[in-house]
Amino acid sequence: MPMLARLDLRGKTPTTAELRAALPRGGVDVDSVLPVVRPVVDAVRERGAEAALEFCEKFDRVRPAQVRVPAEELTKALAELDPAVRAALEESIARARKVHENQRRTDHTTEVVPGGTVTERWVAVERVGLYVPGGNAVYPSSVVMNVVPAQVAGVGSLVVISPPQEQFGGLPHPTILAAA
Repeated sequence: MPMLARLDLRGKTPTTAELRAALPRGGVDVDSVLPVVRPVVDAVRERGAEAALEFCEKFDRVRPAQVRVPAEELTKALAELDPAVRAALEESIARARKVHENQRRTDHTTEVVPGGTVTERWVAVERVGLYVPGGNAVYPSSVVMNVVPAQVAGVGSLVVISPPQEQFGGLPHPTILAAA
């Protein structure tokens, strides 16, 4: 199983060029991919999971047995995660949770005129879909940066989506599963 790459920048101030060389970045011309993307979106809208599985097979060269990752696979991925990576993820989650809890809004009422008030109320959506990339690199940070704020906001149901990986039997990368 491929390991996550670790880059320790403590005590260093890399140049922009050094960062670009060390950190892979994707780049795409949106207009050039629209002819490919539009039929995919239309097919999934019309035929749902069946169409999504067909496109997994076409683009990712693997067709998962099901769309939902079994809970035991999440548990297994976490149990098999490198302890140092797990500790780093847990620390990242704790720090993100602290920041987002501090940002959480409370209701605010303004008296516009005597007896006339306006209340600003923040209400979480019921369900969100969160995408975690999985093509050229492994980004468990995307799980943390998407899931934690949604949890803190009070979203009732979260769906995390990440591409299936051929080398992992049609499941997303194990580190993504462990982070989830």
